[in-house]
Amino acid sequence: MNNQPQTTPRKPRKERIPLRVIKGGLVPADKYAESTLRSKKYSVGDIVFGVITKPRNPKFNRLVHKLGILCAENIDDFNGMEAHTVIKRLQIEGRIACDEIGIMIPGFGMASQFIPRSLSFDTMDEAEFHKAAKAICRHIAERYWTNLQPEQIEQMAGVMVDE
Repeated sequence: MNNQPQTTPRKPRKERIPLRVIKGGLVPADKYAESTLRSKKYSVGDIVFGVITKPRNPKFNRLVHKLGILCAENIDDFNGMEAHTVIKRLQIEGRIACDEIGIMIPGFGMASQFIPRSLSFDTMDEAEFHKAAKAICRHIAERYWTNLQPEQIEQMAGVMVDE
């Protein structure tokens, strides 16, 4: 019997083309988007399917990165860790924006493992990202800085964003 973990190949990420909202429709956001649509041989009047998401504000992306730095610099448990690694660990600890999978551990049985999802622009929309960021701040307040409210932690990281 093969006890090696099974891996599922990832689906290739579909290309995302930026569109701008106009009254009653969507148009290419820039020259690159225009040429991309042209290269796909779309014609006026064609019906196409799409998933519409609003890109995130880069400032909020930096906020989560700064949360990781804030923890690495001020919480002993994260000392010496890179910001990205800190955020992934906080996601796992708090089960925030994670996928749960069952894994077989020989001599023990099934166990749950939490795999943190990417918080990147490509994979998470603004609403889901805000929810995850607030949950990370709540987890930090509950586990590491119990004398602070989640909003205070978010404000501390927010000050770092503007530095």
